[in-house]
Amino acid sequence: MFSLVPDLYAMAPKEGGKDPGMMGQLVLFGSIFLIFFFLVVRPQQKKAKAQAQMIDSLEVGDEVVTAAGIYGKIKKKYDDKDFVELEIAHNTVIKIKKDQLTALVK
Repeated sequence: MFSLVPDLYAMAPKEGGKDPGMMGQLVLFGSIFLIFFFLVVRPQQKKAKAQAQMIDSLEVGDEVVTAAGIYGKIKKKYDDKDFVELEIAHNTVIKIKKDQLTALVK
């Protein structure tokens, strides 16, 4: 018959203090965090900053594209509100949130 007791004794930590692999694990997790930060978080922060600068620089008459792919020209901009009026066709004006404007067409 097989016994688990010898296996459990073999898995027990040694008498002597710290586990030698603990520092290696901390270095591994730290490096994974740094890689994640520089490959995922940092580019998203840069993109969000560029988006905010683009929205702040919009003026009446600028041609923009929305997140839904609607192309139009800004007819009215409100500084105290979070939306603009966008003309998408002749005499067709819609209100849209500023954060949905994704690109400035040059």
